[in-house]
Amino acid sequence: MVAADIELFSRGRTKARAYFCYLFEKNIPNRLPSLSEEMILPRLRKIKADLENCEGVYLLDAHGVQVTPTYTENKEIPEDVGKIRANRAYYYRAVREERCTITDPYPSLITGTLTVTASVPIFSETGELKYVACLDMPFEAVLKISHMNTKDVFFSKLFKFSYAVFAFALMAVSVLLFTHAIQDFFTQKIGLHILSIDAMFKATILLTLSLAIFDLAKTLVEEEVLGQHKEHNISGPHKTMVKFLGSIIIALSIEALMLVFKFALTDPNKLMYAIYIIGGVSLLITSLAVYIKFTKSKQYREES
Repeated sequence: MVAADIELFSRGRTKARAYFCYLFEKNIPNRLPSLSEEMILPRLRKIKADLENCEGVYLLDAHGVQVTPTYTENKEIPEDVGKIRANRAYYYRAVREERCTITDPYPSLITGTLTVTASVPIFSETGELKYVACLDMPFEAVLKISHMNTKDVFFSKLFKFSYAVFAFALMAVSVLLFTHAIQDFFTQKIGLHILSIDAMFKATILLTLSLAIFDLAKTLVEEEVLGQHKEHNISGPHKTMVKFLGSIIIALSIEALMLVFKFALTDPNKLMYAIYIIGGVSLLITSLAVYIKFTKSKQYREES
């Protein structure tokens, strides 16, 4: 397994989970009266038989204790009966979220290779948790299930090319702003002996905008074109949005600071306008914090 495999799994995780959820929903009885192991186990084993590379299936009770052997391709493992799985992600996440989940890849105790476990909670007709059905699949097999089809690949390449074009266009704009700001230092009486306050602030504004735009373009190239994700708390377009809003907040904060100094020197009566900008920055920071909170919560629900 390489980093690219983890990236593929992360992108296709939702698709893989939807696939396993469909299998469970189609075959496993749920929220019915008189649920028992005898009703569930044959259908769980049918899922295993239909899946070419399934490593094994088993059933846990409401407390996370395994109540059936682990049924593998060629044998069953009766010594697994009675083992406590309550501390495993495939149990407590399925119980906590009350829906089908899949785990991150982890070393299998059966094969020693990386595996992914799909699990689904099974409730009685009154909503009481009765069992958790579990299914182990090799990591490579899950990658094939979540692999993008031809249409997905085409649009992925198209979007990547489009992001590259926009990113380099933004970099060109950033370079132009930077060049114009540097020229102001030599043409607008900014120097050691002659200091023009207006020209200095104009150059600072241009440099700040240039930095913010360049930072956004750099983020687009790294994350959307090269696929280099440095963080895992937020992914996809949300990460680019957070980076963009962060750049705007930094730029506005610098502009507010510049205005405070400018108005303090030239016209103190206008300091209130700088205060308005600072208030706007504070509102942006608060909004960004709320956006990150809900984005992380939504992403966790989708990837679980």
